[in-house]
Amino acid sequence: MATQVQLFMEREDELAFIRFLERNNMEVYPRRVPPDWETFKATEANFDKLPEEDVYLVASDIGPALVDKLKRGKDKGQWRVDEVRSPVIFWERCKKNEEGELVSGQIWAELEITQQTGRRDPAPERFKMLFVELENWIKKTFRKSHPKGFWVGPRTARAAKKSGLKLRENKYWGREIIAHD
Repeated sequence: MATQVQLFMEREDELAFIRFLERNNMEVYPRRVPPDWETFKATEANFDKLPEEDVYLVASDIGPALVDKLKRGKDKGQWRVDEVRSPVIFWERCKKNEEGELVSGQIWAELEITQQTGRRDPAPERFKMLFVELENWIKKTFRKSHPKGFWVGPRTARAAKKSGLKLRENKYWGREIIAHD
């Protein structure tokens, strides 16, 4: 089972997140990788190049991203990152829904041996430490939520309090989330 962190981040919080990751030499891949994709580092200078939806952050100093070609379906011919065998952090970015509410995102990584994923070896210790460091940074920097289980970026929490930005759980009938002061 993946280690998962549910969170809310607007642009300024995402920039802080990327600044924190810069020292770890992370490469960026979209969820479905086009054949002509050229990777780039997750840096503040490259922030506007990030895919809008889902992002794989590959710890290229620890290992390469292993990719497989999709053989069927609507994305046939594109590549997908093997998140079990590669040292990747999956980042589902927050987005606004039709009502202007910010819908939750998440980060997760596959760190343990599990039968469901078929992982035979645990993730490298350096990768586990990187994810734990990231998780600790989020817990130190972000605010807790009510109901609990979500982390709200400081700028996002400020926007929710001052301008009335509503935070919504990313589910079909997702409940409203409130950031603690």
